[in-house]
Amino acid sequence: MREVTNTAAREEILRRIRAAQVPPAKPVVRGYHRTGAGGVELFAERVADYRAVVRVVTDVPAALTSLRGKRIVAPPELPEEWLVDGVEWLREPLSIEELDGADGVLTGCAVAIADTGTIVLDGGAAQGRRALTLLPDYHLCVVRAGQIAGSVPEALARLEPTRPLTFISGPSATSDIELNRVEGVHGPRTLEVLIVT
Repeated sequence: MREVTNTAAREEILRRIRAAQVPPAKPVVRGYHRTGAGGVELFAERVADYRAVVRVVTDVPAALTSLRGKRIVAPPELPEEWLVDGVEWLREPLSIEELDGADGVLTGCAVAIADTGTIVLDGGAAQGRRALTLLPDYHLCVVRAGQIAGSVPEALARLEPTRPLTFISGPSATSDIELNRVEGVHGPRTLEVLIVT
């Protein structure tokens, strides 16, 4: 009789536990928006909010004529048509002193993010090592319209997770204790973005 009572009590306890369990959670909606026709415009607006210079162009070499007379770092695998005449192109290997003495650097990017106005470099073709974009006082980055992702999750899905990633949102800036903005402390003082449509 005792065995029957223990079994009945056990079943009653288990029944109450099952009844008290939290119902299954509803699935989290992952309806991130995708880049539509407004991706270029939104990216340009957000990048400009960070005090970057933004130009929408159709012809990269024609847009690079403003570099004439300057000493510009050209990372490996930069498209040959971008190497316009009248510019002193500096090629790797370059010392830290040579990078610091350059007028600027010209790079491509891995991806750009419209929502945040962010450029992502992964050290791939036309981007070079991280120091190339940190030491010169001016960074000119070419972003093709097809490289613009709408959101951070969409951008991350396009990136190789094993590559070194650098996220750039505007020129380098910091503020002192009195909230005075100072640019160029931790990287380029000027960021210019060419969006190629």
